Amino acid sequence: MSANNLTNFPGGYPNGVTMRGMPILNTHGGDVYWVDSGAGADTGKGTFDRPFKTIDYSIGRCTANNGDLVMVKPGHTETITAAAGLAIDVAGITFLGLGNGSDRPTINYTTAVGADMDIDAANTTMENFLFTGNIDALTGPIDINAADCSLYNIETRDETGQTTDFIATDANADRLLIDGWVHRGAAADGGDSAITIVGGDDVEIRNFNIYGNFDQGAIEQVTTAGVRINVHDGYIWNAGSEDLAVVLKSDTTGRVGPNIQVKLADNAANITEAFVGAAAQFFQPIEIVNLVGETSMKTNITASTDA
Repeated sequence: MSANNLTNFPGGYPNGVTMRGMPILNTHGGDVYWVDSGAGADTGKGTFDRPFKTIDYSIGRCTANNGDLVMVKPGHTETITAAAGLAIDVAGITFLGLGNGSDRPTINYTTAVGADMDIDAANTTMENFLFTGNIDALTGPIDINAADCSLYNIETRDETGQTTDFIATDANADRLLIDGWVHRGAAADGGDSAITIVGGDDVEIRNFNIYGNFDQGAIEQVTTAGVRINVHDGYIWNAGSEDLAVVLKSDTTGRVGPNIQVKLADNAANITEAFVGAAAQFFQPIEIVNLVGETSMKTNITASTDA
């Protein structure tokens, strides 16, 4: 029986078939659309041979919570020039980027400091995308305003100037998961954070590598308290003199650590400045270095004295 008929086996494959985590598309339960800015057009059915030109157009073809999959080809570029220039407003879509390094699908921000991609629908997943800032002082180009969203293996990159906060969330972004994130910020002063989190329950950030010059903290949640935040397994290099790594509102609960390494610019800084969160728990190892050639030291966050 041909692969196209796999779903006709007795009992079927209602959740599709995967190989090493990648879907075998002709067994996928939802609709599958292809996107390629270099060879596509925003007409037709969005097949592999005749892809759509834009992710924006593909979203309008999807059905909410149908398990739809948007496959984005290597080399694709989507340029965002205004607020909500790309609006993900249909729930349950998975966007999968193909390619490696700079050949991955790229979301490029230009023209206006408010240019952004709004994730406004729940259950959105994006994997293997590159996001590039090409205008100074961008304000939240990735704007997440919905629950149960996931970003896997993404890279955010300042290519012109310094983004103020590259990822911004609001209180609707409960259970946000960011896994495998690389942020390549700018060394010059002007940025507040790599991610600013406003409220939200059960936000988790793991397996990250963040570089930039941050006035408020590489990862910050300072406006509205969060519940059960979870930040672990990552590296932060703050090139700014503020020496802030993870800064949480005093009533935000959750855990920071284990396995976080931090490089600070100021050798005279009190290392307790780097991690702030009066209502959170900190799990070692959390280690900090200042000068080149130093061996890391543990933070002097108050240790538990329980027997």
